Amino acid sequence: MFADFLRRLTQPEPAQLPDQDARLALTALLVRVARSDETYDDDERTLIDKIAAGRFGLSPFEASALRREAEQLESEAPDTVRFTRAIKDAVPFEARLGVIEALWQVVLADGTRDEAEDALLRMVAPMLGISDVDSAMARQRVTRE
Repeated sequence: MFADFLRRLTQPEPAQLPDQDARLALTALLVRVARSDETYDDDERTLIDKIAAGRFGLSPFEASALRREAEQLESEAPDTVRFTRAIKDAVPFEARLGVIEALWQVVLADGTRDEAEDALLRMVAPMLGISDVDSAMARQRVTRE
């Protein structure tokens, strides 16, 4: 189902993704971070739906449908680099700070900083062009909410 999408992501010089594909890539990255601790529960799904609805102006039904597509894509995708490259190419820097905040929201959804989630986010931030300092500041903003 996602073969064409994955093929476009794996091109040596992929073209910038259309908005719908960039949404799918970002949501799949949220799912990947949520699944990285081997626990993916209803609270994380609900939070991903809420993030998608708010970020993309979707209804709850549309956000849930996007998340379900992203879950399937995430399970078929070979690596995280493809998502981050697509997002970096499609999203301006200022908005990527919001992406990092959304990722931290998912990491902290269960109230703990799991080692696997933390490690994945430390890897993802620089791939999105976000410094460790900016990522830490994003985490602090999310923690205060």
